[in-house]
Amino acid sequence: MEKFPRGRAAIIGAATYGMGECPHHRPLDMAAKAATLALADANLELGAVDALFVCLPDDALAGMAAAEYLGIKPRYTDCNRTGGSAFLSHAIVASLMLDAGYIDTALIMYGSNQRTGAGGLVTLRQSSLYEKPYKPMNPLSSYALATARHMYEYGTTREQLAAVAVAARQWANLNPDAFMYGKGELTIEECINARMVSDPLSVRDCCLITDGAAAVVLTRADRAKTLRKNPIYILGAAAAIEHANIDQMSDLTTTPAVESGRRAFAIAGVIPSDIDVVELYDAFTINTILFLEDLGFCPKGEGGRFVQDGRISPGGELPVNTNGGGLSCCHPGMYGLFTMVEACVQLRGEGGARQIKNAELALAHANGGVLSSEATMILGTAATL
Repeated sequence: MEKFPRGRAAIIGAATYGMGECPHHRPLDMAAKAATLALADANLELGAVDALFVCLPDDALAGMAAAEYLGIKPRYTDCNRTGGSAFLSHAIVASLMLDAGYIDTALIMYGSNQRTGAGGLVTLRQSSLYEKPYKPMNPLSSYALATARHMYEYGTTREQLAAVAVAARQWANLNPDAFMYGKGELTIEECINARMVSDPLSVRDCCLITDGAAAVVLTRADRAKTLRKNPIYILGAAAAIEHANIDQMSDLTTTPAVESGRRAFAIAGVIPSDIDVVELYDAFTINTILFLEDLGFCPKGEGGRFVQDGRISPGGELPVNTNGGGLSCCHPGMYGLFTMVEACVQLRGEGGARQIKNAELALAHANGGVLSSEATMILGTAATL
């Protein structure tokens, strides 16, 4: 058993900012505003932050820029970049540092103006030498390849993929902060008939392109109780990386989430059936299906059948992506931190119309690259310690 401080680090502040469209803001402007909101939520001042974890789309050295912008001098900064999974990895490092007594307060922050600033998808990833002759539209083409293989091996249908998008829209319609809130219901037929982008993925199988920022504040569990009445405890977390490029993926239908999930559950001492709410990185509809399989919520190959008939929709037996996810809430380049924020919202009972009754255990899972880097976190209320 690997050593991880189960329940000895807690999230005491969580916030988002500029969801959807946030014109005239730089990524750092947005991230800083989310950070100040999260600190206010934690009843802390900026000066309390002694570890800063930040990943921005336009600055590889964002840790220094963010510290200067916020006017703080942290003991430690980290800009580790593994795509959308980076933020959960940041939380793992922060948890270990807090438990060791090296730091007292960690701030994890992110922001992107991908929609209003760049006007389209921004990616730092370059196609491999083996991919370039085929002129892929990455990352889309890589996910389309994984989707096609899952359909071939397990009989997964476009209707089942569409069920993921339909569920995400249903959740978004319960979340006033979601970009697609109030935009109407989505049907299976609309998804099937939508413009094809990279066969077999249509535009409805693809995440949004939005602005958005998020931040969380972590401290030790003993200190958390003095700052907030309902801290959310990190019970287990793990990360795993297999490859960078999709052409090096050993099995297009199995992701490193198998490894990160197995270890996170073992550390937390719970199993998938114990989880009350699931927040997954759904950059594409196939992601939700793959991760539900690889994290143990259903057998390999059964993901398509598992998500159909409203099972992951509001009122279904397994609430998945209760904010609307990357498909219907927001997707500002890297979505991982938003899974942690929504998990906290649910465990605090602050979800409003989308709130899951009596939620005590949540899973947040984030993906980086092209199914390359996965990170899984189990979060719980005080009742789960």
